Amino acid sequence: MQAILALEDGKVFRGKGYGAKGECYGEVVFNTSITGYQEIFTDPSYAGQIVVLTNPQIGNYGTNSEDNEATHPYIEGLIVREFSRVSSNWRSQQVAEEYLEQFKIPVLADIDTRALVRHLRDHGVMRGVISTIETDADKLIAKARSIPKMDGRDLAKVVTTNRPYVWEVGERSHEPIEVVGVKDQPERFHVVAYDFGIKQNILRKLRSESCRVTVVPAQTLAEDVLALKPHGVFLSNGPGDPEPCTYAVENIRRLMGRQPIFGICLGHQLTGLALGGKTYKLKFGHHGGNHPVKQMATGKVEITAHNHNFAVDPDSLSPAEVELTHIDLNDSTLEGLRHRNLPLFSVQYHPEASPGPHDSHYLFKDFVKMMEEWRG
Repeated sequence: MQAILALEDGKVFRGKGYGAKGECYGEVVFNTSITGYQEIFTDPSYAGQIVVLTNPQIGNYGTNSEDNEATHPYIEGLIVREFSRVSSNWRSQQVAEEYLEQFKIPVLADIDTRALVRHLRDHGVMRGVISTIETDADKLIAKARSIPKMDGRDLAKVVTTNRPYVWEVGERSHEPIEVVGVKDQPERFHVVAYDFGIKQNILRKLRSESCRVTVVPAQTLAEDVLALKPHGVFLSNGPGDPEPCTYAVENIRRLMGRQPIFGICLGHQLTGLALGGKTYKLKFGHHGGNHPVKQMATGKVEITAHNHNFAVDPDSLSPAEVELTHIDLNDSTLEGLRHRNLPLFSVQYHPEASPGPHDSHYLFKDFVKMMEEWRG
């Protein structure tokens, strides 16, 4: 099956198609992670995006039900150098091609992904179309130019849960096919987690810190959150532009000072907006598992996982109210902040992931400590 990628600037890449037959549309971004492709497939933060993976071979260890970050994949399409149609891993339950075909996700392979990534680095991420059914490149370029831009899109409302639910699964053990049960574990704190596109491993980490976790939809009012009598509020990751999420910003403002708050990724950006700051779109975003982030207070460097297209402008925040806690060593973007007087902090990266592998897990313990102090 032949496949074509057409970008809005007229650049075209031709290769082989795998997975689902048809077309997909979205903003084309690249991820530099060496492994963990199933986490990428199922991360809701990738809604509206076609993902290029820089690791040359993808699919060789298959897929399994335990490694999902959501109930289904959220990427619009996948672009790789070599796509394996077989898997070799004792945990594999389904080959990657069957998995993506099941969810109607096209795959473009056998192209020079290095050339594509260099093009996106030089010119910035852009809208694109993958097609296995259309051979006229000009028609596909026109389609790419008609796709809505990511700027100004509120996708948190699209991917969020429709109803509140309680999460009861903790971290997995290192034993084969065994999951650590937490039903008998004491629940010291009740955390209400806003779902703007939440990854399941965030919920596992919170649950493993002895927290009872209630997940609520993105538009849940602050008063309804407080009525659940939480000890703390968590703001999740998610896709799209943070600025249109005015409902979330207003709810965060009404919760500030009334409950401890911890935000990750989109939750960090929304926190920055709630504190009176501004956000801006990065040229090609941060997507990968090898980003060095410096703790400003200690000078310690964490190897972190990133997946974001927008960032908080540190110059837009009041130094009298906000402490800048983390900074990216690649491009000096803001990666963490803390309010100087209120129980509130957030990070742009993903501490629930394990690229370090455990460099950033302390942040969940910091959240628990903050809830302990607030309750006391």
